[in-house]
Amino acid sequence: MEIQVVQVILLALIQGAAELLPVSSSAHVIVAEKLMGIDPSTPAMTFLLVMLHTGTMFSVLLYFWPRWKKLSFHFLKMTMVATAATGVVGLCLKKGIEVFILERFYGQSQGEIEYLFKSLPLIAVSLGLVGLLILGSAFFAPPPFKSVKPVESSFTFLSSTIIGVVQGLCLPFRGFSRSGATISTGILIGISKERAEDFSFALAVILTPPVLLREWLRVRKTWSSGFGGELLHSLTPGFLGMFFSFIAGWLALKWLSSWLEKGRWKFFGFYCLFASVGVITIQVLGF
Repeated sequence: MEIQVVQVILLALIQGAAELLPVSSSAHVIVAEKLMGIDPSTPAMTFLLVMLHTGTMFSVLLYFWPRWKKLSFHFLKMTMVATAATGVVGLCLKKGIEVFILERFYGQSQGEIEYLFKSLPLIAVSLGLVGLLILGSAFFAPPPFKSVKPVESSFTFLSSTIIGVVQGLCLPFRGFSRSGATISTGILIGISKERAEDFSFALAVILTPPVLLREWLRVRKTWSSGFGGELLHSLTPGFLGMFFSFIAGWLALKWLSSWLEKGRWKFFGFYCLFASVGVITIQVLGF
């Protein structure tokens, strides 16, 4: 099924708005694709999803740069530590799922993690888990670390590694919001909401380029014959989606920061639980 311009714009707005809120953009986009009759596990659609993520990455850079440029070199080093932990955990988990679950239990000759992207029950469970994590951080978090240098004291090797490991656990599962999980984890280990937000989105900016490259390689492998034409065909909706996801992402960031400052973080957790029930309902209805 060839995706239409209106569908690309709608998916971009959904992804851009949800990506930078802790409610899992991928889950929302995949559910929307299901309702449109689009298979979210195809290379073209997973590539489009990464292009939409790229649009929101640029909105993150533009929004956070005034805050990030005031932070120390220590902050950058700790993002590298967290990213390394994410890479190790994410790649190991991905390979384990592909080899031991998709190939052995689902009988795929060459399992790919993208096969899980169309599983609505798995998305529902992931949404429910991140909802509980958000609520846990909202109601049971310890007070943030107090120091003259809050960034230096908050982001240690251990705390950064913990956040990176949690992010790695999120990567294979659509519905397990990366930002929701990492910000919540930061809050639970005593980091202030603002610093946890800074750190979470700094990790997103670092993580997006290699994910985009991976999807380029996956598309190229799948479309080995006539690659140029197929790639151009996918780039056109991809760049259109990037523009609209950038706009939606910018607006979502302003909303998220406002709610974090006003103590409304818990409402995102309630929403994820509600969305989990909604996804199960859609599954029962046969989508």
